[in-house]
Amino acid sequence: MARSVEIICIGTELLIGKTLNTNAHWLAKRITSLGSKVARITVVEDDVDEIASSVKEAMRRKTHFIITVGGLGPTFDDKTLEGLAKALECKLEINNEALNMVEEKYRKYMEEGRMEKVELTPPRVKMARLPQGAKPLFNPVGTAPGVVMEHEGATIVALPGVPSEMKAIFEEAVLPLLKEAAGDVTFFETSIEATGVMESEIAPLIDEAMHDNPYVYVKSHPKGSERVPRIEFHLSTTAEDSSVARNRVSKALVQLSELIQGKGGKIKPVKTEDDIVEKPK
Repeated sequence: MARSVEIICIGTELLIGKTLNTNAHWLAKRITSLGSKVARITVVEDDVDEIASSVKEAMRRKTHFIITVGGLGPTFDDKTLEGLAKALECKLEINNEALNMVEEKYRKYMEEGRMEKVELTPPRVKMARLPQGAKPLFNPVGTAPGVVMEHEGATIVALPGVPSEMKAIFEEAVLPLLKEAAGDVTFFETSIEATGVMESEIAPLIDEAMHDNPYVYVKSHPKGSERVPRIEFHLSTTAEDSSVARNRVSKALVQLSELIQGKGGKIKPVKTEDDIVEKPK
């Protein structure tokens, strides 16, 4: 059974359209490829109550993994850790391991000539104030550590919002956790494109294919227009046996293709980097 994951993206810049939420896109794609299921993506502003509320809601849904993104820095609007502490009804406290990580980063910056001396100012110490019981995750790219903690059966991870930092911490510290939780579950996907048939004509064909292949999800994406219909179909599944997963997708793909061709449509494969994704090693 695929483990459920909720992603909570934090940042007012996301809600006002200033910043494109590429972090959510990258994480959803990466998490899915690892055999887990992204059940929900939420975006909230830099507000302690909003952050706490979104985390508590995810916990009420018995989500296995809750991953927050953004709000771990030294500025006044970095409020994720405070929001987590409020959600979990615990205090923030200076974590010595996290403080050492922060100090070592600034020491490195000084050695590189980027600053004159190492000084742990209140904004810098702020990045080491973690919810009680939390553990810091080393940030190989930036300064603010990531955070991981367990609470009532859920694993809660807080990642920085800077994409390069988020990806680095995820690959090093979060990926192993997700792989362990997913076990042998593997995700497979492939795509085809149909031309010459309108989406409204294909809708019942999708229903038929999904009915006959209950473990395969089929999603249609119109790419053309009503005058010149061109539709991309995405087929995916998860299974604990890679050959079972592959066979499921192949069977559904053949059936859907034949149904579309029966309506006069033409089929061609869509070659992308996403074709048949196996769990990363």
